[in-house]
Order: sequence, then C-alpha cells, then structure tokens
Amino acid sequence: MSDFTFARTPKASMYPVIATDLDGTLLNSDHQVDPFTIETVRRLEASGIRFVIATGRHYRDVAGIRDVLGIDAYLITSNGARVHAPDDTRIYSRDLEPAAVRRLVQPDLAGGGGRVIVNLFADDAWLIDRHAPELLVFHQDSGFKYEVMDLREHDGEGVAKVLYIGEPKDLKETAANLEREFGDALYVTYSLPDCLEVMTADVSKGRALRFVLDELDLDPAHCVAFGDNMNDIDLLETAGHPFMMNNANPDLIKRLPDVQRIGNNFEAGVAHHLRKLFGIVDELASPGQVPD
Repeated sequence: MSDFTFARTPKASMYPVIATDLDGTLLNSDHQVDPFTIETVRRLEASGIRFVIATGRHYRDVAGIRDVLGIDAYLITSNGARVHAPDDTRIYSRDLEPAAVRRLVQPDLAGGGGRVIVNLFADDAWLIDRHAPELLVFHQDSGFKYEVMDLREHDGEGVAKVLYIGEPKDLKETAANLEREFGDALYVTYSLPDCLEVMTADVSKGRALRFVLDELDLDPAHCVAFGDNMNDIDLLETAGHPFMMNNANPDLIKRLPDVQRIGNNFEAGVAHHLRKLFGIVDELASPGQVPD
C-alpha cells in the first residue's frame, strides 16, 4: 500500500457520501475493479466518507463486488428495487406485480423472433431462459451465476427486475411491446445498448438513494454521484454533485448536458476524479497527473 497524504480541506467535509454506478463507471472494461480504484475507495472510507453502490445488477452479485472493494457500502441494486445496508440487511424492496412478471416472460412480448434472452432477478437468484455463458464474463469478481429454467413456469413472486438482453434492433421491438401493453405502469430503461430493464413504476436509483440518505440523515446536496447510462438519470439528478463518465451513453449526455464529464471507466476515471476532489496525493497520482 502506497504512502499518501489526505488533504483535509473544507471540500472533504462537503462530500460525506459518494454514490456510484458500476458497469461503465467504477468497473473497468473487463467489468472488474482495479487495484488503483480499490485503494482509493478504501482510503476515502477510512477517512469517514460513506459509499453507496447503485447499479442494475443483482444484490448477490454486487455483494461480491463490494467484498472485493473491501468497503462497508450501502447497496442499491436492480436499479433501485432493492437496498441493503452494509451488514446485508435488506432495508428497502419494491417488487413487480406477479401477474406482470408472468406476462413479461412470454415470448410474444419479448419479441425479437426468439433471439432476446429473458432474465428474472428474484430475491436470491438470477433466472434465465437459456444458457448464455458469454454473460458470465460480467461477473468475474463476484462469481455470481445464473440458473436456467422455463420462466413461464415461474409464479412471478419476489421478482425485482426483468432483464431483456439482445441486439438493439430487437430490443427496440421489445420496448415498443412494453409501451403498448403497459404504458407508464412500469419503469423501463436501458443500462447498456443491449440490456433493457423493467421494474415497477415507483423504482429508480435516485429514489433509492434518497432513501439511503434519509437513513444516514444526510442532505442530497452534499452527495457526489457517478454514472454513465440512461438508468443513472435519476441518480445524477438527485445528487448535489453529479459527474458523468467521458464514455457515457450519448443519449445521457444529451439528456443531462450540464453534468460535468470526467475520465473514462477503462482508465479508472472515478478513482482519479475522487483523488482530485478530495486532495489525495501519493506517488501513484499527484494532482498534476490527475485527469479532469
């Protein structure tokens, strides 16, 4: 572990909590956390800063990533449908209606000529309608794996999120089907161009963040947040100090043009920006080396 100096400026006390997305944001291009990022967040937590991980991923998956980071973070998962305290106690939950889940897994609604992969994020399981080993590369740090089943046999209970994975042109058909059948009764968003995610209408990362901040008795005005995609809109709008990755979805850039853009996720952009923001100086990253 490198020697460093933590500049205890007034700025540090202004930002008592940091909320961050994972894929495309805190994780690198291999969907893992690098040592530089791990060291940065551990140093900040040791100084009293609180962390909130806010992602579309399943809770069990994110718990494994949190353990690799080595911090006691709050976990906002399934785009805000679940919140777990640092001790893994579930403190907030919003499920899709079982009848809606049973409809959402039907092939005619998924569309795409059967090419769209359908997933359910249940309380303790990631359920999928076919084998897709190429997806496991996204879960190297946590080791989280799916279970294959005929989703039409699921009763729809205890489901936080339905996830459709496919080519953008196929997901465009899926999204049109969802709009036609459910209208605004569901929260539908993209986490990646090939990932269309569905939660109940009262779910978002921003709403879940406000719940966590209330638990911590902290004002959103003093929260720092990082994101890169369309499911981060409410997160970035909630935090008083939002930052967008340079590699962000162009549609997010258009939607939030006033949010400052920082480095790329594949260059540890969040860690570099945090070191600049909090005045961390060491041989790995002096102020003159930290990118904007």
